[in-house]
Amino acid sequence: MEYQWLKTFIVAAETNNFRKASEKLMISQPGVTVHIKLLEEYLGILLFNRTNKRVSLTDAGKVFYLEAIVLVKEFEGSIDRLHAYSEGYRRKWSVAISPLMAETILPYILRSFMEKHSDLEVSIRVEESAFIEELVASGEVNIGISALNATRKDIEAIELYEDPLLFIVPTDGYEEESAPIFDTEQYLKQNYLFTHHHPVVWDGLLLQLRKQVNTIRTMRVTQAHIVKRFIQEGLGASFLPQSIIKRELIEGRVMNIPFDLFPLPKVKTFLLLKNTGELEQEFIEKISNYYFG
Repeated sequence: MEYQWLKTFIVAAETNNFRKASEKLMISQPGVTVHIKLLEEYLGILLFNRTNKRVSLTDAGKVFYLEAIVLVKEFEGSIDRLHAYSEGYRRKWSVAISPLMAETILPYILRSFMEKHSDLEVSIRVEESAFIEELVASGEVNIGISALNATRKDIEAIELYEDPLLFIVPTDGYEEESAPIFDTEQYLKQNYLFTHHHPVVWDGLLLQLRKQVNTIRTMRVTQAHIVKRFIQEGLGASFLPQSIIKRELIEGRVMNIPFDLFPLPKVKTFLLLKNTGELEQEFIEKISNYYFG
């Protein structure tokens, strides 16, 4: 049985149309027909009913469709493992991290970690914090870095740091030497406030803001890196954790304005894990020694 026969069968089964399958696979329609026929002869089972130039899976075909998916997945996994071995990798290790932290925390930590473990094939999954705990619990990843604390008893949560929220505006929103005193309330009334790019703070923060400012123009933008870009382009302002906006502040691409309406909350970042081996312990030590301020 050939791998390409299985791939052709899966696509044909999902489309119930040999012509559409040929278009997706970028082979001729007669080629699809030949692959299916050879597969049926190999198995000794009719996989498709053919009536009036239409095709549909037989009962046996429906059963084999599920088996074919497993066979293809296992085959492709074997090829991936073989390639990884030929590239010098001998172990696998994976991290799930929220988009909020992926572009700030991970690059520095990952660079030094991988330099020490050249035989380690590291995979990174960028996931929303709400899904990270389950990935750790199921064993799909070794470690998770999340804005949410663990809720399951079998998951250990290590608080990495506490981050102050800063009120971030475009650089042309406030000129320190020449501009008048910055009016926070007026600014919020006149400009968009980008919200919901952190999974914890926004409901409470908006409630407090609306008690202080009677008209706020909000725009929900769920990715922090997009919020940073929008602010740099002068489209509005937002509240961002200090650690993820530090570089932009240093380079003068955005500005932090003292917020005087009420004390801003702080946000926490957690490292989640189920099992603590040598790699996990070393990663914890590296990230614990990183300065997030």
